[in-house]
Amino acid sequence: MNLLRDLPRPSPTRLAVRVTPDALRRVRGGHPWLFDGSITTVSRGGVTAAGATAAGAAPGDLAVVFDSDRQFAAIGLWDPASPIRVKVLHRGGPATIDGGWFADRLASAAARRSPLGDTAGGPTPTTAYRLVHGENDGLPGLVVDRYDHVLVVKLYSAAWIPHLADVIPALVRLVPVRSVVLRLARALRDQPLHGLEEGVTLHGSDVDAPVPFAEHGLRFEADVIRGQKTGHFLDQRDNRILVGEAARGARVLDLFSCTGGFSVHAAAGGARSVLSVDSSPAALVSAEHNMRLNADRPDVAGCRHEVRVGEAFGVLEALGTQRGRFDIIVVDPPSFARNAPSVPGAIQAYERLAELATPLVERDGLLVQASCSARINEADFVRAVHAGASRAGFELDEVRRTGHAVDHPIGFPEGGYLKALYARPHRVARR
Repeated sequence: MNLLRDLPRPSPTRLAVRVTPDALRRVRGGHPWLFDGSITTVSRGGVTAAGATAAGAAPGDLAVVFDSDRQFAAIGLWDPASPIRVKVLHRGGPATIDGGWFADRLASAAARRSPLGDTAGGPTPTTAYRLVHGENDGLPGLVVDRYDHVLVVKLYSAAWIPHLADVIPALVRLVPVRSVVLRLARALRDQPLHGLEEGVTLHGSDVDAPVPFAEHGLRFEADVIRGQKTGHFLDQRDNRILVGEAARGARVLDLFSCTGGFSVHAAAGGARSVLSVDSSPAALVSAEHNMRLNADRPDVAGCRHEVRVGEAFGVLEALGTQRGRFDIIVVDPPSFARNAPSVPGAIQAYERLAELATPLVERDGLLVQASCSARINEADFVRAVHAGASRAGFELDEVRRTGHAVDHPIGFPEGGYLKALYARPHRVARR
């Protein structure tokens, strides 16, 4: 814990923040973000400045939002490097934000995951899940994922650095693990980090190898130091289980397969063959390794698993030319809409993927297409998938739509990002 002791602490003097009426309504209504443009004044120690700047205020200092009658409205973390200038932690009556407060908030987050924790010792254990889902658990900019005996803390704001000395001990008391590893969002890597760096160990022994964990009884390993996100895409667990349940005897195409989550579940569900496609050779090496970890299962051993390095659009075009057919096609791309200007292009990409994938689905087969873009709502995404299928000459009979798992709760409108459509394509008769 020496590293934690050397980190700066928040100033004992709080900032006093006043905001526009609209921003005050949003904060009181539960929104966790207070943007710089909505701040009218900031005061500290009797010195008031107009706008969203405060001399000497550091990331992680506590900012109290007052209404026009000087009554407490909310308190949050000051983040001078972000347009989301205050990450709101608490609203309503005054509160002391300290180690005890963080411990209580973390305990509430853990309680929401109790159904997953209860499975750890069962016949189909799950020992990896999201413990803290940022704003949606009332802790904006902080994500904590558990991989069996390791916790991965990912920061999306430097405002959390002065509070890690309270947060990390509270986490370790709550979840007995051997190690706590730090991951940093790209936006933080040019900010003062006070000795912190990507992959550093904040508690316990250093992690020098991929971490084994179980997902619904299947074995996986996560590279928590260098892997994408925190090492594994935990949010798709429920969809992977559904695909596995539908895979008996199927030929499966897993596009954007990454480390093979859908592929392994499909094989374990009795798939005849699985083709994993990803643009990253390293990800496909991990996919093959994860498949081998489960080779003691007869269904996995009997499944023909192939990998193909390639960009999904090009692979789909090539498979169409070769008249390839699959009983299940999983299309799980990365976020195509990272900002507002990219939304139209993202819609077009979803349409194009559906247009290319639908003709490759065998009769009575299943198309599973997902989106992890928060800027694109479910209605627009589903409309795009149907439009793409229509351009290919198909209609889609929807089987189901899915959203967030229990460990990825939605606590505010922008918190809902994941959606998936399950559909059976059928060719439209030409007139």
